[in-house]
Amino acid sequence: MDDTRDPKKVLFLCTGNSCRSQMAEALVNFYLPDRWMAVSAGIAPAGYVHPLALQVLAELGVEHHGTSKWVEQFIGQKFDRVITLCTGAEYNCPVWLGEGIKEHIGFADPAQFPGTEAEKLAEFRLVRDDMLDRIVEYLRVR
Repeated sequence: MDDTRDPKKVLFLCTGNSCRSQMAEALVNFYLPDRWMAVSAGIAPAGYVHPLALQVLAELGVEHHGTSKWVEQFIGQKFDRVITLCTGAEYNCPVWLGEGIKEHIGFADPAQFPGTEAEKLAEFRLVRDDMLDRIVEYLRVR
């Protein structure tokens, strides 16, 4: 592999851009910085990054200072891949994002998980760990 190439660009897209897409962005930028440059956005951004998403990232030493962003901020930018993480984003993915390969890798929304704070934290950890397997390892070989 030629390590002098610029990293490929990936956009992670979900509805609120507060949990799943934020975690995916942070994990890819942390684990694959020489291969991928990740950003994330939402089709209806929540306006904040969920504190439990930040907490489970920090548990792995992943520092993330992302903000909840509108997908429209990325009009005109080219991406090698656009990966939707929820069915809402999959079906509402803007046509103009068609420059790169569009894919869907779905995850449950950990913010919607009912339960105690400890149970919610456990759900965020499950989604984070699933992302390590299904996104980071997937992109590592692309």
